[in-house]
Amino acid sequence: MIIPILNEDIREVPASVLAYIGDAVFELYVRLHVAARSRSKSGAIHRLAIGMVSAEAQAKIARAIIDMLSEDELAVFRRGKNSNPSSSSRNASPADYKYATGMEAVIGYLFLTDQNERLDKILTRIFEITEEQEGNEGQRTH
Repeated sequence: MIIPILNEDIREVPASVLAYIGDAVFELYVRLHVAARSRSKSGAIHRLAIGMVSAEAQAKIARAIIDMLSEDELAVFRRGKNSNPSSSSRNASPADYKYATGMEAVIGYLFLTDQNERLDKILTRIFEITEEQEGNEGQRTH
């Protein structure tokens, strides 16, 4: 796949653009992750994916992985979190929406700077956390 490279210093790319790209990258990885682990029909797979890409779910994930972020990644996270997005979520608190935007900005940053190993490490940890949370929720319902 040919990925267009931004011809500017990544520090000059608006946080909203990093988050926009990060949102798309994260959703693609989530869809691949869910599809690889499910033999359900597309509607059921879609519902599973939606549960992971909601602002509330992303905010939980962001809070869980923040300690593993490098200084550069934390700076990008803060830029995304503190940006003034032109939209908001109807289903998430403003704080959760900001954390989700920060996480998306980090994913977009890693993707656009071609830090694939680091992106893979963070996404792997995100999926581990998600599976742990699903396991804990399943234990509570029994």
